[in-house]
Amino acid sequence: QVQLVESGGGSVQAGGSLRLSCAASGYTFSIYCMAWFRQAPGNEREGVATIDSASSTNYADSVKGRFTISRDNAKNTLYLEMNSLKLEDTAMYYCAAVRNWVCSRDYDVWGRDNVYNYWGQGTQVTVSS
Repeated sequence: QVQLVESGGGSVQAGGSLRLSCAASGYTFSIYCMAWFRQAPGNEREGVATIDSASSTNYADSVKGRFTISRDNAKNTLYLEMNSLKLEDTAMYYCAAVRNWVCSRDYDVWGRDNVYNYWGQGTQVTVSS
């Protein structure tokens, strides 16, 4: 069955960097639109970035220029490189997948969690001052 397993979270000081990974199994990874979401305590889950089968990407405005999403189809792995981390980036980070060759370019679509069929269990990122 489909399984998504995130790793790479941790505690970091503001201005630091982390790289998250999401190992996928049980489906043809390359043909899925993949996404990173995050959820801070008391907040709704929000879309962070997506990448499609052609490696076209979308980013939330709050992370543009700081985060980079990528994928390695040979390794069935999704990545999120996070630089210049801010206190407000503290959240549980989730990877998600939907069976579409492309991801919508509209944040109002790709940023909705009910678009995605599969989810990982999450990895915690904590940014401190």
